[in-house]
Amino acid sequence: MSITVFGDSISGNCLKVKWTADRIGTPYRWVETDILKGESRTPDFMARNPAGQVPLVVLEDGRALAQSNAIILHLAEGTDLVPKDSYERAKMFEWLFWEQYSHEPYVAVARFQMAYLGKAASDLDPKIVERGKAALARLEMALEASPFLVGHHLTLADIALVAYTRVAHEGGFDLSNYPATKAWVGRVESALGI
Repeated sequence: MSITVFGDSISGNCLKVKWTADRIGTPYRWVETDILKGESRTPDFMARNPAGQVPLVVLEDGRALAQSNAIILHLAEGTDLVPKDSYERAKMFEWLFWEQYSHEPYVAVARFQMAYLGKAASDLDPKIVERGKAALARLEMALEASPFLVGHHLTLADIALVAYTRVAHEGGFDLSNYPATKAWVGRVESALGI
């Protein structure tokens, strides 16, 4: 048996789930769910996830779980992607919470608006651009001090944050301005085989 992942391949939040499952060897069936076509808003999908969002995982026992970071935490429980040390685990959680509050709403939104809605960079809300740059600067500061976000090993924090950082240029952000972050993207992509 395997889990079923309803995900859209353009979504970094969905790719986090795929990359985590691949990294730890969890078998899954991927069901491509095109958000641009409203496939996460059908009655069948909404019955599984009333929020109408991907990713959505249906576990082997039929229970559904939504929200990318909750899903990857569930999948990676007990693996080397979740630090055993309580402080390092808490730092990983800190990055996961920060990613959804201070990174994804700006870097991912700018990317979506430019790459999928066809907006020009000059048409983006200046606050999105300003906060996206602030998020990348925060990553840069952390990655100047450490090869990964939580010490010297890949954790879920890296998987969560690389998802949209690696495609930040599609939202008008130039990663060459953040050399430590750009090098980290390469390390994480290599570790994940993506």
